[in-house]
Amino acid sequence: MIFNDTLDGVKTYEAGKPIELVVREYGVDPKDIIKLASNENPYGTSPKVVKAVQNIAHKMFLYPDDSMYVLKEGLSKKFDVQEDELIIGAGSDQVIEFAVHSKLNSKTKVLMNSITFAMYEIYARHVGAQIIRTSSREHDLEEFYRLYLEHKPEIIFICTPNNPTGDAIDTKKLKDFLKKIDNNTLVVVDGAYMEYSAYKDPSKSVSAKELICEFSNVLYLGTFSKAYGLGGMRTGYGIANKGIIKAFYKLRPPFNITTLSLEAATVALSDEAFVQECIAKNFEQMKDYENFAKEMGLEIIDSYTNFVTLCLNDTQSSSEISLSLLKKGMIVRDLTGYNLNAIRVTVGTSAQNKRFFELFKDITHS
Repeated sequence: MIFNDTLDGVKTYEAGKPIELVVREYGVDPKDIIKLASNENPYGTSPKVVKAVQNIAHKMFLYPDDSMYVLKEGLSKKFDVQEDELIIGAGSDQVIEFAVHSKLNSKTKVLMNSITFAMYEIYARHVGAQIIRTSSREHDLEEFYRLYLEHKPEIIFICTPNNPTGDAIDTKKLKDFLKKIDNNTLVVVDGAYMEYSAYKDPSKSVSAKELICEFSNVLYLGTFSKAYGLGGMRTGYGIANKGIIKAFYKLRPPFNITTLSLEAATVALSDEAFVQECIAKNFEQMKDYENFAKEMGLEIIDSYTNFVTLCLNDTQSSSEISLSLLKKGMIVRDLTGYNLNAIRVTVGTSAQNKRFFELFKDITHS
């Protein structure tokens, strides 16, 4: 069978390996498996969310409220934006897809960082767009601007804090960059980990309201998959001016999140105390990773997220170490596919992190 030739250059996204796979392939007892690969909240989700979802589980045969009124109302209050400046997606990934299909085709270009969220490129290749990447590991906005002037891309993706490296952009520098970009170029500011960045350093906290008020060409992305602990519910959102959102609605399928997802996200949004408690624990535990990296002589990229990136030395292989960890029930993310000899590790609970340190030492010292 012949398929669209734009798929020829598309690599399948490699998600973090599930616990079930490790059980099947390596025979590890499920109770001994620790997953620190997909940046899920190790503390779960709010007990209020669990109770709310249980209370409406009997309604799963019904389609959700397609207006998503209550969730939009909550997001509108949280970000101080209008409800028609919001769109809900099945994860923020779906909103990225809306952006790509609204602006890109085989005659256009898209600009992104050398190392960043893989789905930007995958969606762009779906429509045959040309991919332009920077050369620097972290977001160098001066290089972004030079490439913007040279290539005139239709979309620029800015991921801050960045996945999979964890670094974040100073908000003033980001705004100075945006001031130089033409209004017809869509700039996607992906803030999937912004709750963590805002907690750690206010100078790297991006206000969605300020962005869309100051820049009519900016789309801000957020998600419930990380700090809110709802990765399994697949709910994200986009915030932009009404014209952008109106265009995206032409691409949005009906009922694009589930009845249970809608309830979970709505209730999660109301329990900010739980989220802040989880974030505080995250950065407290991250100190142990910083100490561990120093002890082991590894570079650790300064992280504004709920994960750390450990860059290995020339005598170590991230692929080999990741596989060895996997066979012992420890799931982390090998970054070889990003041209980095590094592993990305979700900051877990104290017990999970200690187990990672033990296994890493055993593997690298054997």
